[in-house]
Amino acid sequence: MSEPASIETVAAGLAALQEQIAAGLAAADGGVFVRRRWNSQLGEGTGLLLEDGAVLERAGVSMSEVAASSLPPAASAARPELAGRPYRAAGVSVVVHPRNPYAPTVHLNLRFFTTADADPAWWFGGGMDLTPHYGFVEDCRHFHLTCKQALEPHGAELHPRFKAACDEYFFIKHRRQARGIGGVFFDDHAAGGFAKAWACAAGVGAAFLPAYLPILERRRGMDYGPAQRAHQLFRRGRYVEFNLVQDRGTLFGLQSGGEIDAILMSLPPLAGWDALAAGRDPRDEEVLARDFLQPRDWLAAAAES
Repeated sequence: MSEPASIETVAAGLAALQEQIAAGLAAADGGVFVRRRWNSQLGEGTGLLLEDGAVLERAGVSMSEVAASSLPPAASAARPELAGRPYRAAGVSVVVHPRNPYAPTVHLNLRFFTTADADPAWWFGGGMDLTPHYGFVEDCRHFHLTCKQALEPHGAELHPRFKAACDEYFFIKHRRQARGIGGVFFDDHAAGGFAKAWACAAGVGAAFLPAYLPILERRRGMDYGPAQRAHQLFRRGRYVEFNLVQDRGTLFGLQSGGEIDAILMSLPPLAGWDALAAGRDPRDEEVLARDFLQPRDWLAAAAES
């Protein structure tokens, strides 16, 4: 008999992952995360936030557990047959906005939903993706290779499917442009039963630091000036647009009555929408859009010389 779905198992694992990721990011920055617990009528959570660090301008690692009598629209839209059923959910979310414009923004989310009734339906969702402001082929290849290696033990078919889903999901529809260079994304994942599906989701979480920290280490000390900073803020504006207009996780948090500051911690501390910002070189955007913001098989790309 397969192991029954257990939100307690997932919540404990996600809480441990939250601490592991925060410790790794704090070590890379040399700073300290501020811990803040929150409670609402629907649940509770812990937000870990590092601001104005030497390397990381903002890094947030948030964990939450919520429950309610019916799924909010952001979730029930994907599973309309579950509308009106009570549910429980646990999730961890990570967003890192580095100070250096050459170091990319990165995002991880893992979540578990289960209906809280006699015949529970459950699934995992999440993934991780990279959003560079300046593209480097070796960084893209490393990130995607680490994602692939994390999924290989759970099925050779998963990486191509999850990569394609990531390319499709992280696309800014009103801009007709990808948010970044993708990674992996999955939803409604329950293949093989609870133990196997949880092992797959946990494997993605465990791969986050190995996927990102080597890239951060390569880029954190690169020289930059006002033009690169202006371009970084401009690209962060696109990130804000996606998170507030399209992202289902943000919409779910807002619709489910979650803690507002924890939900919006994914936003960068500074962003811009001035296409003619002083010193900004529009060619930076042209190169990024042409060479990096297109779906691509990064594993087949030649490493940067």
